[in-house]
Amino acid sequence: MENQIIKQEKKDVSKVVPYGIGLALSGGGAKGFAHLGAIQALEEKGIKPDIISGTSAGAIVGAFYACGFKPKEILEMFMKHDVKDFLSFTLPKESFLKYDGFRKFMEKTFPVKSLEELKIPLYTVAADFDNGLCKVFTEGELVPRVLASCTIPIVFKPIKIDGVRYVDGGLFKNFPVSPIRGLCRKVIGVNVSPKLVEEYEDNVLHVAVRSYQFMFKQNAVEDSKLCDLLLEVDSIDEVSTFDLKNAYKIYEQGYRQMVELLEENNN
Repeated sequence: MENQIIKQEKKDVSKVVPYGIGLALSGGGAKGFAHLGAIQALEEKGIKPDIISGTSAGAIVGAFYACGFKPKEILEMFMKHDVKDFLSFTLPKESFLKYDGFRKFMEKTFPVKSLEELKIPLYTVAADFDNGLCKVFTEGELVPRVLASCTIPIVFKPIKIDGVRYVDGGLFKNFPVSPIRGLCRKVIGVNVSPKLVEEYEDNVLHVAVRSYQFMFKQNAVEDSKLCDLLLEVDSIDEVSTFDLKNAYKIYEQGYRQMVELLEENNN
């Protein structure tokens, strides 16, 4: 099945790479449930990644999947919760929201403590807020690095790791294909945020999130060109960043579109 994904593959025996299939998962808030549907469709065709890279929501999905959980298991875990179980408002001195609940949820659920222990190698992408650099974590404590990848500035307080403050990786690389491109023979990319949500609430929190979405969308353009197989989930534009109520609907959309894409590439 792997050889059928891209029929135009050119053989280059001079280049030896450590991984066969890489999976790049974009940021996108609750739209990240579409990643789970896409992965389910891939698994049903016998396609499993040898390495995963993820930003924000993609880092979250990538972490759970790399731990060994199945897509439907992950979906069911989240569907048992409401957003208030994960997030809470705080005094807006450093941020608007805090995610103590989500941190505890991951610490309790993940069967491993570090990136090195994962069943599938995972690259989590964050932004070094102190030095203005894109940071790709490949080792270290798992939960703080996943949280750093999805810490939207202003909305959340930066995560400090080894004395450096980190925020959402989407600031520089919302669709992390390039971190693994040179390591894989083929890269499958799933971008769940190819478009902006047209409707949004006129308050500080939603305006802040929308402002970052403009940056996230723009910096994904070049990485999209690096995929051997690219899925852009484009029918969930109405979903807000913290919308858990439509998790199953979003999952189904990602599943359907990946099934269709695989069928197109096999004809």
